[in-house]
Amino acid sequence: MKKPVLVVMAAGMGSRYGGLKQIDPVGNHGQLIIDYSIYDARRAGFETVVFVIKHEIEDTFKAAIGDRLSKVIDVKYAYQELTDLPEGYSVPAGRAKPWGTAHAILAARKLVDGPFAVVNADDYYGPDAFKTIYDYLSQHPDRPGCYEFAMVGYLLGNTVTENGHVARGICVEDEEHFLQTVTERTHIEKDGDNARFTEDDGATWSALPGDFIVSMNLWGLTDSFFTEAWNRFPAFLDKTLAENPLKGEYFLPSVISQLIEEGKARAKVLRSTDKWYGVTYQADKPVVVAAIAEKTAAGIYPDNLWEETK
Repeated sequence: MKKPVLVVMAAGMGSRYGGLKQIDPVGNHGQLIIDYSIYDARRAGFETVVFVIKHEIEDTFKAAIGDRLSKVIDVKYAYQELTDLPEGYSVPAGRAKPWGTAHAILAARKLVDGPFAVVNADDYYGPDAFKTIYDYLSQHPDRPGCYEFAMVGYLLGNTVTENGHVARGICVEDEEHFLQTVTERTHIEKDGDNARFTEDDGATWSALPGDFIVSMNLWGLTDSFFTEAWNRFPAFLDKTLAENPLKGEYFLPSVISQLIEEGKARAKVLRSTDKWYGVTYQADKPVVVAAIAEKTAAGIYPDNLWEETK
């Protein structure tokens, strides 16, 4: 069985954050969130990372991240392009928004031919999360007639911000902790210890308990996902081009939910002992900086991550 590969979604420019947040330091020696993810991924067993980026940020990304990390892990690049569409389809006039997370993963389809984990470039997942997903992928190849996927879930209350709204995949699992459904909610706000979401720009709200399990896009997949996602892309485009051509998104969890509903896949919901941290807005950064400092002081990370690899 081939060793799992790490796929990092890094194409976003961080519009809400006000810049390319992937290159904003959070560590004492200029370390970025992605530095900690790659450090954790390497000690979990990952040897190759595929960064999914856009050509527009290629030079900046390579100079700030890729060229440096290529000294400690095998780095490859995939490019998410609006024009990467099935034959017969074209980008609608005025469309600038990327096609979504499933489309971002499809950008890596020619570089990955085995099991792989998916993470966001600007999220902190923790060492246990990477070890958990690597071990699962290493031990669970696809079964005859059923794809073997997994995800690391987090408590919703631990993933919302005080500083604005977020998008989260709300998960429902069965008694054996296999995913039943995951529903993408694109506007969730903190509400005390819990949260709430709206689908009509705040005209109405629905409550979400803080102990709901959510997907933070830490998925474990096999290369069968590429074939399924690409074959389902035209149906998504037909619907989106008719209903929401400028903003409709092809979400990774939606594809997985379809496969589960059809009985073609199952996805184990794994737990991590780590807390998730993210920087959606600039005001979120001090919380992440403080968390990294605390973990460094506790010996979870060396003060200068890459000094020991020189």
